[in-house]
Amino acid sequence: MSAREETEEGRGLRKPFLHTGSWYRMGSRQSSVTGSSQSQVIRESSISVLACVLVVALGPIQFGFTSGYSSPTESAIVEDLGLTVSEFSLFGSLSNVGAMVGAIASGQIAEYIGRKGSLMIAAIPNIIGWLAISFAKDSSFLYMGRLLEGFGVGIISYTVPVYIAEIAPQNLRGGLGSVNQLSVTIGIMVAYLLGLFVEWRILAVLGILPCTMLIPGLFFIPESPRWLAKMGMMEEFETSLQVLRGFETDISLEVNEIKRSVASSSRRTTIRFAELKLRRYWFPLMVGIGLLILQQLSGTNGVLFYSSAIFETAGIKSGNAATFGIGAIQVIATAVATWLVDKTGRRVLLIVSFLMSDSLWYVNGPFIFILLKTKKIYVHSIYIFHFLAYQFMVIGFSLGMGPVPWLIMSEIFPVNIKSLAGSIATLSNWFFCWVITMTINLLLTWSSGGTFAIYMVVSAFTVAFAALFVPETKGKTLEEIQRSFR
Repeated sequence: MSAREETEEGRGLRKPFLHTGSWYRMGSRQSSVTGSSQSQVIRESSISVLACVLVVALGPIQFGFTSGYSSPTESAIVEDLGLTVSEFSLFGSLSNVGAMVGAIASGQIAEYIGRKGSLMIAAIPNIIGWLAISFAKDSSFLYMGRLLEGFGVGIISYTVPVYIAEIAPQNLRGGLGSVNQLSVTIGIMVAYLLGLFVEWRILAVLGILPCTMLIPGLFFIPESPRWLAKMGMMEEFETSLQVLRGFETDISLEVNEIKRSVASSSRRTTIRFAELKLRRYWFPLMVGIGLLILQQLSGTNGVLFYSSAIFETAGIKSGNAATFGIGAIQVIATAVATWLVDKTGRRVLLIVSFLMSDSLWYVNGPFIFILLKTKKIYVHSIYIFHFLAYQFMVIGFSLGMGPVPWLIMSEIFPVNIKSLAGSIATLSNWFFCWVITMTINLLLTWSSGGTFAIYMVVSAFTVAFAALFVPETKGKTLEEIQRSFR
């Protein structure tokens, strides 16, 4: 931008960058268009961004399909390949190990080759992994395929929410960002559903479909404009932003705001360890990483991991069919959260979600323990009450605990440490996911009451954490969020 243009901007004059198709205020002047033209521009922008979100949402669908694959296929794989229960458990847990490795690399990959490039890289090991599983003759191919899938999922779990946050308008960012978790639940549900009808090798072949559709789709969507600006590709940055906001929209204000943010963060591309004590760094790091850790320590994912066993020991003939029902409930509840998050805000959903979880742990904890450990089947109204409480626990998780931590993470990390902070947050989430799923049975053996007391305390602590520390980011641009931490 020339000095003359900067002077004109400072005086409140409109830069003739592109034809105006929306209203905005600059200095003391305000430009507007008719209501119908404005609505048309908003629709054009929303459609462009939504199309991009739907393409990258194939990534978290792959994420969910990987998570859901092991549940309906356990008995068939164990029988066909002669695996022991411990060998299959290792197979299931290796996706978490691969995801931790992918999480470590995700930030740097997304930083150096872009958000689209990192998703392309993530798709390749996923495809190879599914093919390895589908042709497996022994456990070695199963393990290799599961590790490769996990590696790709680890990259996807960081990159997709960041990309969506960076392209979405501020008034739609919450809902569009929640599409990430909605897509994960859809992937899980699809894996459960198809697992009822097809054998495990065919199901593995079907697992390659999301990524095989993702790769060509990435060629038709723009790169993140904020990443392009950070990399100094200003012409591509403005073109990308114009495509996302609509060709009739004046993007001058947003261009200038992003340029100022990038310029301030580029004055020092790295920070010293001692500078982490500054609030602008330690506060968003504490909130983002803390939420993703507490999401897992709440214990809900651990119980969901054993949902088929819970239903079967409760006397339901098909645990897989009942688990599909839980998957459907998750999709519906997450869709509701996607609609609510830009209306109620992030903090409200988090607090309500964890309050539901905390109270339902008290109601449902002993019930789950009895089913898993004593195999006692209730046939009276108490059983029905606890069974419904289990459903509401899933709904509570899906309303806030599931989608909102990933959304907050994608919004609040400072630009100059986003890749490192995002990698640490994603790694922490996957590590504690692995810890919870590996230890829940040991904890139940130690003490059922103690186990659920731990989960209740964590949920109660998270309510206080969200109320005291989590900032409300609804309706703010990413640059405004960053300025608020200073």
